[in-house]
Amino acid sequence: MIENLVYFYLLSPLHTGGTTQEGNLLGIARESHTNLPYIPSSTIRGRLRASVEETSLQHRLFGNDLSTSEKLEQGAIWIGDGSILWIPVPSLSHGVVWISCPLLLQRWARLNQVQTPVPDVSEKLAVHPDLAKGRPIYLKDAIIKAENLQAWESWKIFVPQSSHTSSINRAIVLPDQHCATLIQMSLWRQVKIKLNQHKTVDGGFRYEEAIPPDTLMYFPWGVTSQSNGNAPEFKADFEMLLEEESRSLLQIGGQESLGRGFVQQWMNQ
Repeated sequence: MIENLVYFYLLSPLHTGGTTQEGNLLGIARESHTNLPYIPSSTIRGRLRASVEETSLQHRLFGNDLSTSEKLEQGAIWIGDGSILWIPVPSLSHGVVWISCPLLLQRWARLNQVQTPVPDVSEKLAVHPDLAKGRPIYLKDAIIKAENLQAWESWKIFVPQSSHTSSINRAIVLPDQHCATLIQMSLWRQVKIKLNQHKTVDGGFRYEEAIPPDTLMYFPWGVTSQSNGNAPEFKADFEMLLEEESRSLLQIGGQESLGRGFVQQWMNQ
């Protein structure tokens, strides 16, 4: 079990560059096996590292770089990728609903050693009890009939409770493949004019993807084997860093000048 989790509640669209660009679409980082958006651990690590002003602490936690030493040394903290737990989708009948799927819920439950089973959605969708009251749900271009819904009484266990997640009160669990399709359809897309190297209009447009605001994400972290028996000390140092960062907004990814990538983060309780 990995007890150390940090949560991100997105306050603005978040873009982390992908490895390829298809046509005029500038995509975001995606998991190779699910094609779902994620935040690379290197992006999170780099942002947290930059927030440490004390050089000695920075090197202890994250390692040094070749510009300060001839020998590259590993830091005491490892950081995992940022995964989606709940993502908002527009609904004509309910304004906004948050969706997830068994794959994402089971991934989070394994890290937390949650014993409550993930709902079976092979026949009926699991929804917040308030959504299972005989009213159909209009979700994007789909209509989910009331008879295809089942009340999910244990939904709160799978929504980390915080003042930042109080708005997540309309939750739906979809099958993996349907969830992946809706996530793809719900990504934030911004149209930009294509410029050439002289910064003049090149006669075309390009589209940039981003994970939408109000998405709930998380990443695991821990102490590496390089701690040499000082794991409690390094763990306390990193927790103090996270606590300081939680008092202000954290900016991840590019386009800070456009207000992109601002998140509220907090540690797992």
